[in-house]
Amino acid sequence: MTTYSLQHYALSHPGGRAINEDAYCCNQRKNYFCFTVADGLGGHDGGDIASRLATDAVTHFIETESISLDSLESCIKYADSVIRQRQASDTKLQDMHTTIVTLLSDGVHAVWGHAGDSRLYHFRNGQCIARTRDHTVSQVMSRVRNISQDNQMHKNRNALFRCLGDTDPVNPKITSSCKLMPQDAFLLCTDGYWAHIAEEEMIADLARSHTPQQWLEQMTVQRLKPRITARHDNYTAIGVFVQ
Repeated sequence: MTTYSLQHYALSHPGGRAINEDAYCCNQRKNYFCFTVADGLGGHDGGDIASRLATDAVTHFIETESISLDSLESCIKYADSVIRQRQASDTKLQDMHTTIVTLLSDGVHAVWGHAGDSRLYHFRNGQCIARTRDHTVSQVMSRVRNISQDNQMHKNRNALFRCLGDTDPVNPKITSSCKLMPQDAFLLCTDGYWAHIAEEEMIADLARSHTPQQWLEQMTVQRLKPRITARHDNYTAIGVFVQ
């Protein structure tokens, strides 16, 4: 069974905001690769702290626990527990929350999980073959009322019903194990990134790119930056190539 290497590139920017409440981490332990993006919720005190606590907790979990592909749910729940502990110890941070999306791979298979509206896209042979479904009111409405899944202007697009640090312990959505193929590509990103780049544009730029750095820079410079406004949200992305 072939074991692949995962090449990655990451970027994060405050956009038009004074503070970057996004965070990310890229970890490798022996043959395991783990990539995480988190978006601290705007409007809540400590959003930047929540996202950093989440990514630091993922790093700690990967570095200290016995890891398998079945570990992903425990990893995300551990990050949630770290945030909850901090909420309980600091009254000023009781309302902090964060989204999370994490990809875990042993170089043969991959699993991913998320809570909130930070996304993972899986590309193969010039197509997007999988994408996480946002834990938002608008995503639910799109299923029952035919609202476009990517209607970025919908008034409920940012209304989350699942995230880390919420009222109840998190129940992340975890995919089944997926066998990797050479030339597979993954994109993990916050809504400040995906809300301004269409899926077709991601695919077109991927076809012209030989490295994840080239891919992300193409999307960011040619697609995202011309669309940024003075109040543009923070944006963070990790591109991953299977080689």
